[in-house]
This record gives sequence, C-alpha cells and structure tokens, in this order.
Amino acid sequence: MPSRRYTASVRSESVASPAPAPAHRGDSGALGLLPSSPPQPPAPRSERLLALSSQQFDVLVIGGGVTGCGIARDAALRGLRVALVEREDFASGTSSRSSRLIHGGVRYLEHGHLGLVFESSIERYRLLRLAPHLVRPLSFVWPVYQGARIPRWKLAAGLMLYDALALFRNVKAARSLNAQEVSEVVPGLRTEGLKGGSRYYDAATDDARLTLANAIGASEAGAIVLNHAFVSALLIEQGRAQGATVVDALTGQQITVRARVLVNSTGPWSDEIRKLDANGSTPSVRGSKGVHIAVPRERLPTDTALTLLSPVDGRVMFVLPADTHTIIGTTETPTHAHPTEVRASLSDVDYLLTSANAFFPQAHLAREDVVSAWAGIRPLVASGYGHGDANSASREHAIHTSPTGVLAISGGKLTTYRVMARDVVNAVEKVLDVPRRKALTDSLPLPGGDIPSLDAELSAAQAEVGREATAVHLVRAYGSRWRLVWALTREQPHLAEPLAPGLPYIRAEAVYGVTHELVHTLSDLLVRRLKVAFETRDLGRAAARVAATDMAPLLGWGPEVIERQLADYSRDVERLFGIESAAR
Repeated sequence: MPSRRYTASVRSESVASPAPAPAHRGDSGALGLLPSSPPQPPAPRSERLLALSSQQFDVLVIGGGVTGCGIARDAALRGLRVALVEREDFASGTSSRSSRLIHGGVRYLEHGHLGLVFESSIERYRLLRLAPHLVRPLSFVWPVYQGARIPRWKLAAGLMLYDALALFRNVKAARSLNAQEVSEVVPGLRTEGLKGGSRYYDAATDDARLTLANAIGASEAGAIVLNHAFVSALLIEQGRAQGATVVDALTGQQITVRARVLVNSTGPWSDEIRKLDANGSTPSVRGSKGVHIAVPRERLPTDTALTLLSPVDGRVMFVLPADTHTIIGTTETPTHAHPTEVRASLSDVDYLLTSANAFFPQAHLAREDVVSAWAGIRPLVASGYGHGDANSASREHAIHTSPTGVLAISGGKLTTYRVMARDVVNAVEKVLDVPRRKALTDSLPLPGGDIPSLDAELSAAQAEVGREATAVHLVRAYGSRWRLVWALTREQPHLAEPLAPGLPYIRAEAVYGVTHELVHTLSDLLVRRLKVAFETRDLGRAAARVAATDMAPLLGWGPEVIERQLADYSRDVERLFGIESAAR
C-alpha cells in the first residue's frame, strides 16, 4: 500500500468548465450529466477492471491512439456505454511519434486530395478553438529556389487555394515573399539561387497530450478506459463478435469484456486484431515509416517553421521550432517492421541531416548533434496505397466491417481524428439500431480547453509560478487545469523542483500523472505525458530516477520495484529511440 498520498486542494472557481450537457446512458434512458469542475480523478485501476468484467457495454474500442480515444469520447458523450483498452499506453504508437502538426496538408494539394485538405482545414480551425492550450498557430515559410519543382507562381496559387479550402478562416492569409524577405524571416537560410517564397499558417500540437485529453474526456463522460491491457482473443458467439478476452499487462489478470459492438482502432496493429477475428484475411493497412530527429535549438535556430523540398529526392519535409529543440522530419518509406520495433536508421538520420544542411550550409549538422530520433508507422489504407509511393498515398480514412461484425477504422491522419471518430460512432449507432445523436465533440472543449483567453491564462500562471518557461509549459500542457498541478507544490514544496535541468517540467507532474492522468510506468510519464525522453541526451534516464521517488509511494513501489522500473524504462527508450545501422 502507498505510504502517503498527494492531493491538490484548489478553489472550485479556479478551474472553469463549460455548462454541463445532458447525456443519455445506453438504452436505459436514464439522464446523466457530464462532469463539472473541478475534474475528478479516474477511478482506481482495480475498480475499472471490475467494471470492465461486470458490465455489458454498447461498444468496446480496442486501441488507445488518438482515433480510438476520440471514438471513446464521442460515443460516451452520445450516451453509449463505452469501454476502451490499450495494450501499452495512450498514444504509445504512431500518435506520439508524429510531426506534431495540426495542418490542412498543403502537400496533399499536389496529389489532388482536395477533399482531405478541406476536411483537415476545417478540423484545424475547430481544434484551435476547442483545445487552445494544445493546438496553437504556427507560421511556415516555404522558400523557392531556382529550378525548384514547385515554382513561385505555382506555390502562390496553391496557397491561395489552400486558404480558400479553409473557407478563409485560417489564422492569417498566406502571402508571397521576395528573396530578401525570406532571408530576413529565416536567418542562416541558403541565399544562393533563392528566388523568394511564401508564408502561410498551420498549427502545432503535443500529439501525445492531445490523445490523452481525449482519453480523459472519455473517462469523464462515463467511459471505462484502461491502458496496459491487451486483447488476447475475441468472443465469437453465433457468428458475431460479442466481446473480447482482455489481459491486464501489469498483473496478468484475465477478464472477459462483453460488448454489443467491437471497434478495431489499433492503427498499425489493425491486422493483428483482424487475425483474431478471421485467420488468413488480407491486410487492411500498409505501413509507411516516418522518422524525425531533434537537434538543439542553438544548432538550428528558427522562430518559424519551414516547408522544404529535400534536395535528395524532392519530397516535402519540415523544420519545426520546438521550445529548446528544432525538429527535422519526416521521411516516408514503406516498411515491414513490426510497430513495436520500428526505429530510425542511420540512413534515415543522414537523409534528414543532409537535407537540412543543404538549406542551412553554415549549420554543419552532424550525427553527434542529434539529441533524439524516433520513428512511427502511418497506417495507410491498403487499397489507397496502390502502386505509387507512400508520399502520394491517400490519407483518406475507411471503415470496414468484418464477417463477425467488428468495425475497423484505417487510414486518416492526426488532424482529422475527430471526423474519423464521428464516422465510426455513426456506424456503431447504426449497428445498435439506435437514433442518430449529434456528436458533441464538434463544440465541446477538450479537457483543459475551456479557456476564455489563453494570454490571460499565461499571465496568471507566470504571476503565480514565477518561472516563465515552467508557467508556459503548465498552461500549454494542462490548460485551465494547470492550477491543479501547481497546487501540489504548495503542499510539498520540493515538487516545484525540475525533473530535468534546463527543461520546464517539474516533479509535481509525476504525482499528478499518477493521480489524474493514468500513469503507471516511467515511460507513460517521461515519453508521453511529458517530452523529457525526446529532449535529453540520456533519453530521460536521470529524470526517471527523480520521478520514480515521487511515483513510488502512490504506486506501491518498494526499492526493488523501483530498480526494476528503471531498468524497464531504459530498455523502453532504447527500443523507441535507438538508431539502427540499416533500414528495415
């Protein structure tokens, strides 16, 4: 048993929330209300396991990436009885290894995917309003050089169409820049052959925390969500999927979860679940590997993002400012690597360094400048992959129904996760033969997103916290709930200390992660709730020992368990961030 507990005592008015909205629960017709402020922490894991094994659900969502968590939140808000299980942690797959962009997809214009660009642009506008702490405007500069595949006139015309597809509701309108203006905005950029360029706008996000916000939102709307729990078998009765055998990866406990509809939302793992359903079925997804690297901001300083055409192969790539680091990415190559084993290779790293150095010749970036490198698999719809390359494959999503009735969602992209979730829940309601209910996710802020003014929230946090970088981080990560985290430091002053030198993360976040954000392992905290592993050369190993001392009392870890957890963390980050000598 834990030897002590941390609690966050804050005034009820310190965390605002939207007015409660009614939600019918399942078929019973009982009227319930959505949670009000301050938010209640999730039920203990043992209670959630008991609830999973003792209730009949309308829908069981398998997979806790951004789409799966979005489905669970949407369905729960519509009043369905919802269960969600995730084999590792929320966003542990592709949803924490992206370019961290909420964007219309300007590069998709070249391939004629106008419908996707329109849909993505509308979703970008919506998420900027519903999650202003997690999704924030980001300006891009696209420089054009002599002989470029996309000349200035074509780029300008394309960006005009880009704004039009957003119904002219982007942050600001795109505009053309001459060569001097480009050089002024992006110091250090190669000037030889520079003809000009354009400036346009998209948005940046914290991909893992966006996923978590949906998981928390689903829980607060009544869903039972459980990470570190995997499906080992499907329950097939009279030819229909009626549930699944779920194994708690932390204890080995095995339970049966019964549901009227099953949804396979496991992304790159989709075909593994399909094999449990129908052996020998043809693949529904094709894997495309995307690799990013992070270098210290001082090695490649830029206050604006850049869209570039790699001189190696001409494909679109990005240079993205990210607090203390600059992110360079992404590659896009077909892969047969298993999702749990996909990693960056030396050739991937060299490709990104070579491309960046071609545009920043004075940077002289080398392998030793790389703080971290990571890879994710984009689960593209197999039928949309065709015979072309991964770069031109469609990002449209598709919903398939197996012979036993399992719904599977494939394709799509981070930006359109909410639309994908909506479409899946519409399909679930059709199977359940219940009246179509409006998706509340198009207007209800994500947890922490109920902020009348982000600037005012940042000012309040800076006044109370005193350290600008930490205050900005807390508001961006937790939104209106940052006070709950900071309140812990008043009860335990040492929790205001940093988790890692030079970074804004504090020890209170380790405590809050356990009590409020379903953290069960060091990787949950340092890889996904925070970005410590991405931003330290030791991949967060030193911070892991600091965090373990604060997490241990809450999770019942003794000295031996702490050492085992530290060893597990070290192996985990090596698996995620290790660089292979050859591509797979």
